[in-house]
Parts: sequence; C-alpha cells; structure tokens
Amino acid sequence: MDYGIDANRGHVPVMRDRMAQLLEPAVAAYGPRAVIVDGTLGAGGHTEHFLRVFPEAHVIGVDRDPDALREAGERLAEFGERFVPVRARFDEIGSVAAAADGHAFDTVREHGVAGALFDLGVSSMQLDREDRGFAYSVDAPLDMRMDPTQGQTAADILNTYSHGDLARVLKTYGDERFAGKIAAAVLREREKEPFERSGRLVELLYDAIPAATRRTGGHPAKRTFQALRVEVNRELEAVENVIPAITGLLGVGGRAVFMSYQSLEDKIVKSAFARLTTSTTPQGLPVDLPGTAPRFRSITNGAEKASDAEIALNPRAASVRVRGVEKRAEEEQ
Repeated sequence: MDYGIDANRGHVPVMRDRMAQLLEPAVAAYGPRAVIVDGTLGAGGHTEHFLRVFPEAHVIGVDRDPDALREAGERLAEFGERFVPVRARFDEIGSVAAAADGHAFDTVREHGVAGALFDLGVSSMQLDREDRGFAYSVDAPLDMRMDPTQGQTAADILNTYSHGDLARVLKTYGDERFAGKIAAAVLREREKEPFERSGRLVELLYDAIPAATRRTGGHPAKRTFQALRVEVNRELEAVENVIPAITGLLGVGGRAVFMSYQSLEDKIVKSAFARLTTSTTPQGLPVDLPGTAPRFRSITNGAEKASDAEIALNPRAASVRVRGVEKRAEEEQ
C-alpha cells in the first residue's frame, strides 16, 4: 500500500505512509467499527491521512495544546463527526474514553480501539511558534509548556531549582556532559536577575560549554532546551502512564504504535512492550501454562527506522524509532 508523501500546510508527518500500513490490518478488520486514537494530534497530519485512507474509520485526536486543537479542527472540519478532538494529556485517554459522550467513545467502550498512534516529543507546529519558547534559534519567553495555561514554565525551573535538581534534569533528560557547570552558571546569573527569555539562556550556554565541544557537538543549547522541555511537560511520566492505558483500551487485533525520538522515550516503550509480548511461564517448560501466554505480539522487528528517502523529505525523521504491538485473541494466549 503506497499512499504517496506530500507536505501539507508546511507540516510533513513523519513516516505517514508506514504508520497507516502498520494500522491497516486492524482498521480493515474492524470496518465501520474502527476507531483510531491519535494521542499526539499536533497539526493533524497523521489524523488527516488516516481519515482519507480509512474512509470508514473515526479518529479521536488528543492534544493538551488548545492552539493545536483549534488549528487541527479547522484543518479537519471536512471530515465532520469522523474526527473527534479531545483536549487532554495523552495519558488521560483511559479516563476520557470511560466518560466521554459520542459515537466514537460508545464504539470504543463496546468494541475497543482498533488502532493508536503516539508521535512523541514536541510537534513541528510548537517548534514553529516563536512565542512558545521551544526553539533556541529565536529569543522568546522561556515557557515550553505544551498546555500554555497550566503548570510551571522553563523559566520557573531555571529560577527556582537547586543546583542538584537542575543538574539532574540536564544530565538525565538532555545527556548534557556539562550539567553541573551549566547549573552553577544559572544559579549565579539568576541572582543578578531572574531568567525570562531564551536568548539570555543561549548566551549563558555558549559561555559555559567549552569551545572545542561547541565546534563538534551541535548547537550548545540543544540538550539543555530538550531537558527543560521534558521536565516542564513531564513527558517521560506521560509515556510510562499511557502504555498500560492504551493497551488496555485496544480491542482484539487492535494495534498501538509509538514513535520515539529520544533514547529515554524509546527505552520506556521497548521495556514495556517486551513485558507485554513475553510469556511468564517459567523457562524450560515446553508450552505456556494457562494464563501465562503473552497478551500481545510485536508488529515491528525491533525498532524500525526511517528510510533515506523519508529523512531527505523530513529531516526530523532521522532519529525516529518505531515500535508497535497487537492485542492477541484469548485463544492465542
């Protein structure tokens, strides 16, 4: 199945065709009962593609960013009730599905979810919004919240965290070699004046990171900005929480696919999927004991990567790792 690849409104969904291919067997099997959850709606590129190539399916699009929901809603208005927008953090999908009204949610409660996609990390739309502070290439308020109406900002973290906590965030979520040195510089500078804008932080990072590293290690702000964003939005916690939530919602034969761009995200997905697809029968027995067969099977061979052609079209795809599972029927377990 080849649907072709094109850019839409400046947004190119990563591995759009492959995501549809991975979900197609489940969506086809469910027919008019097929409901797809796009847990990371963003600009709506993947959802639009699913609605076009699966004409019987409904898509529940989840995003915590009100701007994303508004713009995606305008983009997808032509699909009418087949597109269902939900404002929530994606790991809240279980409680949303249990309580929300509407045909798609009634179908999920009766038959389960046919397919689910989670394209993790910050969306292209958010990166393009200079006033949101996600990008280090422009001077902007240090916000970085995916939902700009609640929670602490990146500036709050820089202005209030202790040296130890800030260094931990930079090291753990950004793999920053100079985490301690950067944290010390932040504490010194905030005594003079609180951090408010990204330009000042970028200048600090240029001063704190040795010139030799700056020449070979990419932009000196990349790792720090990533770490702050992950901490602000509690991204890893959300990934850990959503895997049991969405696999619990899948119907028999339903499929869940995750796209990760950071090693920490991919490690969480890999570990969780390994548990879901592994028998708990003690080693050495010739057959699975009752109730110990795995509830899921893998639909990807390890972590799939983007092709060279995909990366040429969309450089963001260079770091993506794709993993997916399918829920097995009880007689297979």
